[in-house]
Amino acid sequence: MDAHAVTVFFYGLFMDEALLASKGVRPRNSEIAYVDGFSLHIGNRATLLPEEKARAYGVLMEILREDAAALYSDESVSDYVAQPVIATLPDGSTVPAVSYNLPANRLTETNPEYASALLNLASRLGLPESYLEHIRVVALNSN
Repeated sequence: MDAHAVTVFFYGLFMDEALLASKGVRPRNSEIAYVDGFSLHIGNRATLLPEEKARAYGVLMEILREDAAALYSDESVSDYVAQPVIATLPDGSTVPAVSYNLPANRLTETNPEYASALLNLASRLGLPESYLEHIRVVALNSN
């Protein structure tokens, strides 16, 4: 990996490479992955919160460090904090990565449009049906 790059585990709308490209971010080596010990929560945006027996799916991407800094300097996501995670790839191998998560005390009311967009994106990416159902339940229970 390039010394100027970082491997990021994206689990919200930033899993969409077209959205990242619109922000000037050009990811490399995108792969579906999951992290154990975290559960997806949807407020105004998505976040991962520690939960012992949970599993969160997303996309592992290599991006430039300065792109990650710029991405998370936007006011809408500036409260997110980098957290080290171990992502598991479909072949069972693991990769150290960083996940940007919103502290639990910063969660807000659910944004139904965000939840719907996330469900659509997760479906397009082919995330497991059980996880898509989790997103549906989280979105419905948060309204």
